[in-house]
Amino acid sequence: MSFNRLLLTIFATVFVAVCLSAQSPVIADGASLQEIGDSYDFTEGPAADADGNVYFTDQPNNRILKWTPGEGLAVFMEDAGRSNGLYVDHDGNILSCADEKNQLWRITPDKEVTVLVSDFEGKRLNGPNDLWVDKKGGIYFTDPFYKRDWWDHEEKEIENENVYYLAPDGKTLTVAASGFVRPNGIVGSANGRTLYVADINDRKTYTFDIGKDGSLSNRQLFAETGSDGMTLDNKGNLYITGKGVTVFNKKGERIEHIPVDQGWTANVCFGGPDMKTLFITAMGSVYTLDMKVHGI
Repeated sequence: MSFNRLLLTIFATVFVAVCLSAQSPVIADGASLQEIGDSYDFTEGPAADADGNVYFTDQPNNRILKWTPGEGLAVFMEDAGRSNGLYVDHDGNILSCADEKNQLWRITPDKEVTVLVSDFEGKRLNGPNDLWVDKKGGIYFTDPFYKRDWWDHEEKEIENENVYYLAPDGKTLTVAASGFVRPNGIVGSANGRTLYVADINDRKTYTFDIGKDGSLSNRQLFAETGSDGMTLDNKGNLYITGKGVTVFNKKGERIEHIPVDQGWTANVCFGGPDMKTLFITAMGSVYTLDMKVHGI
C-alpha cells in the first residue's frame, strides 16, 4: 500500500467513526464499526442468547458460527441445513430457517436437530427466511421464495409468500398474514403486542397487532422501505438492513444511518454481556458497533 493510499484509508476510517457517533441518539460516543470476521461467503441470521453469545450463519458454506465474549469466533455447527435466519428460544435452543429442505429446525446446545415444520397443508414451504418467538413460545416466520442453487425444484408449491405462525403446541401452523410481494425481515416488540414485517420487494415495512391467540390484525404501514433483517432496541427504535443499517423511531421517523462498506447488509442484532453491542452481518464480513441503547 502506498503512503498516500494509507493516509486516505486512515482518513476514511476516522471520518466514518466521527460521522457515526456525532450526536447520535443510539451510537456510543466515539464508536466506530469493528470488523470481527471476514472469511465468509455470505453471513446472515445473527441471534443472541441469554449470555450475550451471538450465533450467525454462513449459508453458502452450510455452517453456523458462534461469537463468545472474551473468546471471539468459532464454528458452532457444520451441515447446518443451509440455515438462514436464526433465533434463540426461551429454553436456549437455536431456531433455524433451514433453507436446504425448506424447513424450520430446533437445534439444542448439543446440536441435536428436530424438524418443527416441513410443509403447510401438505405443500412444501417456499423457504423460511427469518423468524421471531413470542412470550408463549409461538414462532412467527416469513416464507419468501428465493431460488437456491442447492434445490432440485424450480417452482413454488405455495403461490403466496406468507407470514406463518407455529403455535406454542409446536403442531398448529397457520397463515398469520398474507398479501405481501416478498416478506423477509420480522421482529416483535418487547411487550409482545406488535409485530413488524418487512416486505422487501415492495419496499414497505408494516406493523400488526398481536392477539392473545397469536393472530395478527390492524395492519399499518410503518415505513416506506423494506428490509432483509430487523431488530429493536430498548427505546423501541427499529433497525432495518439493506444498504447499511437504518434506524427508525417509534413514529417511523428515520433517526440514524450506519453505513457499511459492503455490497449488502443482510441482518442485525444486539449481543454481548450487556446487550449493548450491535452485530451486523454483511456479505463476507461481520461487524460490531458499541451502542448507547441495548437490545430487548
